[in-house]
Amino acid sequence: MKKNLKMVIILSFLLFLYTSICAISYAQNVSTDIANSVFRLHVLANSDREEDQNLKLMVRDKLLDYMNSICSNCHSKQEAISLVEENKDTFQQIAIDTIKEQGYSYSVKINIGNFEFPTKNYGDISLPAGYYDALRVEIGEAKGQNWWCVMFPPLCFVDVSSGIVPDESKELMENNLSEEEFALVSQEENNEIQFKFKLLEFFTNSGLITAKK
Repeated sequence: MKKNLKMVIILSFLLFLYTSICAISYAQNVSTDIANSVFRLHVLANSDREEDQNLKLMVRDKLLDYMNSICSNCHSKQEAISLVEENKDTFQQIAIDTIKEQGYSYSVKINIGNFEFPTKNYGDISLPAGYYDALRVEIGEAKGQNWWCVMFPPLCFVDVSSGIVPDESKELMENNLSEEEFALVSQEENNEIQFKFKLLEFFTNSGLITAKK
């Protein structure tokens, strides 16, 4: 009897271990694929003072206008990153000019890298927490609340009132993800899909997986 019980415990543990490894591997692969399909914008304000937060939004708007003008015909994340790298100095100058126009003299630091992001909703698209390539813009001391969006596919221009992402943006994302991965980020009304998204969030937030490069 004790021998059988011991065998059941061992088998149960091995099954649990196998299931956990499969779940972590699945979450790691999906997180990496999603991160490899998007390029984000991250703007940090000088401080949490109201004027600094308002300034951050003004800088954001100018940068998005410029990004939209040079990347409107991009069809891949790498194409968008290449354009941003080529025009990095222009992005910085636009931010500096915007700040000066508002009567401030803050410095601006621009960096393209791989940074950690929390789970974020963009209309009817949700991106899980993880490490993503992004253009980071630090204003002054960069100690204030930050703002982020997705530059490619262009989710920064989501209609906040309707909460709907443009079809063109969805199509670009869908073309760069598997059918199931796109279902995950588009939060389909499917219990299995929603469970998998929660599973992905759990493993990412617990630090068991990252998509960091």
